[in-house]
This record gives sequence, structure tokens and C-alpha cells, in this order.
Amino acid sequence: MDDLMIIELYFARDEQAIEETDTKYGKLCFHMANNFLSNDADAEECVNDTYLSTWNTIPPTRPNNFRAFLCKIVRNLSMKKLEFNLALKRSQNVTVSFSELEEILPDNRTAPEWEYESLGKIITDFLQAEKEDVRNVFIRKYYFFDSISDIAGRYSFSESKVKNMLYHSRNRLREYLKKAGVEV
Repeated sequence: MDDLMIIELYFARDEQAIEETDTKYGKLCFHMANNFLSNDADAEECVNDTYLSTWNTIPPTRPNNFRAFLCKIVRNLSMKKLEFNLALKRSQNVTVSFSELEEILPDNRTAPEWEYESLGKIITDFLQAEKEDVRNVFIRKYYFFDSISDIAGRYSFSESKVKNMLYHSRNRLREYLKKAGVEV
């Protein structure tokens, strides 16, 4: 079933919408949540919470990109769950990804004038200018929090190549942000 039909089921308040969402996007949502949480039970809980949130949000919201809409919800819920579960113990994968970007992105305490939306637009523009494989690797690492080995396997790259691509992408992003006037 295509996304528009699933969205129409939500608008009709038909519970089949959740079943169709799970059939089409359940594995993706679970994979994203599990990358954050490294716990099947917590990941499953986040996926179920994603379906509930989607049910409560549609209507009135009519997402243009249903897949991205779901990914955003599961990502936010997973981050909240991770923060709740692991206030002192951090997930290695997520912590490493955040620390890599910490050096590049502005600290909102030193640059409060940079709103998240404008920074997001600058990063989106940067990624659109990157080669497709570089962009995909960057997104898999810093949005989906895939491990280096998972990314290497997905794209048939060596782990060394993935690390190298990420290193150079971060450096180009740092320069791009500086040119855009973002204090890093």
C-alpha cells in the first residue's frame, strides 16, 4: 500500500493504518530505535509509541513525506528513551557520533542566535552538494547512528574508507559552516 493510502486510513481513523504502517515501515523504525537503544524491548516500545504518536498527529497533520515523518518521530522518541534510560551510562555508538559533531556544530550557549531550523537548512544545503555516497554515509552515521561496520557492509566499503569519508565530510562541513557565518 502506498503512503497516500496509509495517510488516508489515518484520516478515516481506520486502525488498519497502523497495521499498514507496521508492514511497510516497521523494520526501519525498529532498526532506527535499536541503533539508539541497543535493546530490543526498548526499541519495540519506541516503535509502538511511534505508531501512537502518528495516530494522534494524523489528522490534522498531513505529512508530505510519510517515511521521513515516521523517522523523525521514532528518532525523537528513541533519543528521549535513551536519555531517560542511560542518564549516566551512554550508548557507545550515539556518544561517539555526538562527540564527532560537537567540534563542528555551534554551542547554543555561545551562539544562541543560531536557530535549529537555519542551521538545519545550512547542513541540508551542504549535504545536497556532496556526492551521493558521501551524503548517504554521513546520514547513516549522524542521523540513523549506524555503526561504521554496518555502514561499510551496507555500501560495500571498507571500514577505513567509511572513517575516511566521515572525517573529510566533517572537515568540509566545518568549512561550509564557517563560510555561512556560523561560529564553530
